[in-house]
Amino acid sequence: MKKGIIGKKIGMTQIFDEKGNAIPVTVIEAGPCTVSQVKTKETDGYEAIQLGFIDLKKATKPQAGQFKKIGCTAKRHLKEFRLEDISGYKAGDTVTADIFAAGEKVDVTGITKGHGYSGTVKRWGNAILRMTHGTGPIHRQPGSMGVIDPARIFKNKKMPGQYGNEQVTVLNLEIAKIDAGLNLIAVKGAVPGSKGSIVFIRNTVKA
Repeated sequence: MKKGIIGKKIGMTQIFDEKGNAIPVTVIEAGPCTVSQVKTKETDGYEAIQLGFIDLKKATKPQAGQFKKIGCTAKRHLKEFRLEDISGYKAGDTVTADIFAAGEKVDVTGITKGHGYSGTVKRWGNAILRMTHGTGPIHRQPGSMGVIDPARIFKNKKMPGQYGNEQVTVLNLEIAKIDAGLNLIAVKGAVPGSKGSIVFIRNTVKA
């Protein structure tokens, strides 16, 4: 990985290219992030930088002590990025959206919207039974669980359960536009999460 940053999903909109084509984009407020810690092989066994995003109003003593060393306020969200080269970073540095450029490919990680405990129709898209001719009241039930011989339900059977609220990474998205003054990155397409949720942007693993 060459670079990464923490951001907040603002929402979706559309922009127009030179030919007048509408491009759906997700707007992300990326940074400014503070380098809260630099990890090296000598001290931690691996190389990485830890970024902090959004000031924390009330910090615990350990949190306040960590950021007091580098002379900045405590941050609410922390994330490690294992970069190929950390020589250009030191604790207290600021990382902004302009580390990326329009046209670059990135991977965006976020927590999807939670839908709670859901049935198979909503969770997996199962078909419902017809609503007439005495079918009810089992229109949305999952149906047969299996035959008598195994006397059990096979693994990976699509069942009701928790839907959403899981970490998802969307790969190989293209940056359509960057506003360095406002720390905004417009990414083509949709990214996981609801408005205001925290996302992580990094170079794509797929060239």
